[in-house]
Order: sequence, then C-alpha cells, then structure tokens
Amino acid sequence: MRALSLALFASVSLLAACGGGAPQPKAQKHDTVLPDVRVSAANFSDADPHPVIFGAARRHPVHGVDVARFQTAVDWHTARANGVNFAFIKATEGGDLVDPMFADHWRGAARAGVLRGAYHFFYHCRAPEEQARWFFRNVPARAGDLPPVIDMEWTPDSPTCTIRRPASEIRADAAVLVDLFTRQYGTAPILYTTVDFYEDNQMWRLDGVDFWLRSVAAHPSDRYPGQHWAFWQYTSTGAVPGIAGEADINVFAGDVGDWQGWLARRMQR
Repeated sequence: MRALSLALFASVSLLAACGGGAPQPKAQKHDTVLPDVRVSAANFSDADPHPVIFGAARRHPVHGVDVARFQTAVDWHTARANGVNFAFIKATEGGDLVDPMFADHWRGAARAGVLRGAYHFFYHCRAPEEQARWFFRNVPARAGDLPPVIDMEWTPDSPTCTIRRPASEIRADAAVLVDLFTRQYGTAPILYTTVDFYEDNQMWRLDGVDFWLRSVAAHPSDRYPGQHWAFWQYTSTGAVPGIAGEADINVFAGDVGDWQGWLARRMQR
C-alpha cells in the first residue's frame, strides 16, 4: 500500500507541475497537506439499516461521508481511523450563503488526512454564473483536494424558491456550471443528485461529469439503470465513530486500486 501511495504522490506532483487552465487562487499555508490515499476499513453501523442495501454497500472497500452544518461535532482523526477516507463538505448555497460549519470541517478534515471536496447546493432562483462566482470566492483551488461537487435536487421545502423549471433549462444550467467549475479547478466537478431529480430532468444526457447518486432503498444499478456512477450515498442514518448523531455515508464505486487511479486522474492539481 505504501508503494502505491508514493507512486500516486509522484503522479499528482508531476501533474501539478504541468500547470495549465485558468489562474488558481493560492491555498492557505496551513492547508497545504499532502493527500493521504491509504484506505482504512469502515467501522460503521446504521441506526436504521436497509436489510439489503447496508450489506451491499459494505462490500465496497472505500467509504466516506458528507457533512454540513448539522454535524456540529466531528473528531476527524477518529473518523479517519474508522473508515472515513473522504468527505464532501457543504461550502455554499445559492449566491449568498456559506455553510456556518464549512471552515471548521474543511480544516479538520485536512488535518486528519481525510481527502476532502467542497460542494455547492444549487438554488433554482439564481443564475448559474452568479452561483459559480460565489462558490469560487469561498473555496480556493488547492492541489490534492477532491473535485468540487454540484448538488442539484428539487427544493420543495425551501422558504424562498420551490420552482420547477423545464428539464432543458435545468440541464443547460448544469452544463454552464460544469464548464465554469472545470476551468476554475482544473478538473470536472462531480454531480450529486437524487432519483426523482435525475429522472425528471433526464440528467443522464449530461456529458463530462462523474455522478454521485443517492439511493437508500435500492442499489444504484436498479434506481439509475445504465448510469455510470463514481459515488453512492447509501444511507442518511449512519453511525460513524467521531461524528455525533446520524451521518450520510457514501462509497466509491471501485476497489482500492480503482480509487487510487481515480484520484491520480481527478484530484485538483
């Protein structure tokens, strides 16, 4: 494993030296941490496990979590030791909201050697260009971080924006965001979505993204037939050492070798 890790570090360093793309914001000095690509085994349980899904997900060796303001107490070192190999952390929403726990989670994950990626929650009542600028302002590019994530889903409980525009407009906004994020971070974003949103908007017609799919009652191959996915969110009631309360748990699609290869291709550089 150590040899694989060192090889990946060398690959990432070589890619970083090549440069290219749009000018990148400089990372803060205290955040300059080499990525830790070693995989620790999942030591998780579930407060409300699905009788089939939990076992199917556990057959994937690379687990991680996603967190936001609801996770107010995270011991990232404990979480890392118990199988949190990556974390997607909510950064922004719309064009004027920053998650109040973003800075704490962002620093804590890096210090514990958890591979981290920031996500933006899409707001259906603002232009995609405005939302991209807001995310860029709050999430500087940093070599070794995971690709950014665009979270697109319906928002029926939003106090200000519950509209449902035509599918063609939704996909057009997504395409704009994918292009802007790719140019800013040097790697294409990941697209998170849910079953209903994916189906309603025919999101399979988008090109150039890795999908992160939510499916808590069936395997993604059943709920998203024919769709390639990189990450699967399989529960929102997970019990993870180091994280107080229930947590979202995710798995990477492949084995450890696939994970390290994906990181070499897709980490920011």
